[in-house]
Amino acid sequence: MSFLEIAKDEARLAMDQGEVPVGAVIVKDGVIIAKAHNLKENLKDITAHAEILAIKQASKYIGDWRLSGTEMYVTLEPCPMCASAISQSRISRLHIGTFNKDMGACGSIINLIDNRSLNSFVSINWLYDEECSQLLTKFFDMKREKEL
Repeated sequence: MSFLEIAKDEARLAMDQGEVPVGAVIVKDGVIIAKAHNLKENLKDITAHAEILAIKQASKYIGDWRLSGTEMYVTLEPCPMCASAISQSRISRLHIGTFNKDMGACGSIINLIDNRSLNSFVSINWLYDEECSQLLTKFFDMKREKEL
């Protein structure tokens, strides 16, 4: 199973809990050291995005806030808060499942992740995964149906 598949499993867990289906996995030397999904609604915490929760887990696992040499796989392009945390934590490579047309901060709307002015040099790998997009579409379609 690929690391993106595991991130998608995390996104499905989020969707099952009524959360926006985003999952994140952090890998070091080919080993998963953290995985998480959105919990903003359940925890009533604006910072409980998959990326932030995974960064906290990885930092605890490593015993340092510096995550140099790690890679993150995330199903949706990170928002500005998460992109900043990824950059600050010094994650080396970011693999993104799909674009975030509303709040993307890794190149879609703005680029905080590879930005010389901000001294941020995270390598980005766009995966263009159709299933990542479909999970989000399905979630928001179901949400709209409930509101009708």
